[in-house]
Amino acid sequence: MYTLTPEQITQFQEKGVVYLPGVFADWVAPLREAVQMALDAPSPLERSYQPQDGSAPFFQDYCNWQRFAPLHDFVFSSEAGRVAAGLMRSRTARFFHDHILVKRPGTSLVTPWHQDLPYYCVQGAQSVSFWTPLDPVAREVSLECVGGSHRWSEEGFRPKRFDGSNLYASDDYSEMPDIDAHRDEFEIFGFTLQPGDAIAFDFRTIHGAPGNQSTTARRVVSTRWVGDDARWAVREGATSPPYPHLDLPDGAPFDAPDFPLVYTH
Repeated sequence: MYTLTPEQITQFQEKGVVYLPGVFADWVAPLREAVQMALDAPSPLERSYQPQDGSAPFFQDYCNWQRFAPLHDFVFSSEAGRVAAGLMRSRTARFFHDHILVKRPGTSLVTPWHQDLPYYCVQGAQSVSFWTPLDPVAREVSLECVGGSHRWSEEGFRPKRFDGSNLYASDDYSEMPDIDAHRDEFEIFGFTLQPGDAIAFDFRTIHGAPGNQSTTARRVVSTRWVGDDARWAVREGATSPPYPHLDLPDGAPFDAPDFPLVYTH
């Protein structure tokens, strides 16, 4: 059993990010199997990005937990739900979705600084993503998170596509600060990770990731969870991932078969 320390919970609450060494070490082999299944048979939600310089592509796929048994087992049989509830200080943990990310060796593609919440069809203060690598990840190719940024903006920063265009037309969002131009002014968290470790971060935490200039793939399974206060959010356009078959009013309980309640304390 993975035991969260009070210090880890406090850091997650105050900084919006915490490192969980070995939390999913027992699930590395099944998750690697799930990643290979997605590579062999991508879903309709698969999105791969090819850098303009011709370097290796960046593979992404979403919402495969109902297609692949190893992912389904992880959602319902791992400690992810319990750990998520503990970090969120929530009585419950509801599964939102899975996201497979494979940055192949040599890809120059940078994941820009962004928050996840404005892209999602969910709103609420209790949320957590587990970014779980299935390969060793050096600090220089690791996901980075800006400490405390989950408290910077009520409405969130403007969501953009990978090409830099705006995802929504609304002016309700403020522009993302230029993190890279002022790195020394922010508390930026990054880690050296082993397979089965996790970086846990709030949906509102600003994060990004460099290209993969290493000689090995960077396979990651990210699972997203929400807590007691989760509500459906109607956005201006298609969310990521989209749920076109769900037509819920803004602010409705976040309760649908797509989002199973996994843990209750």
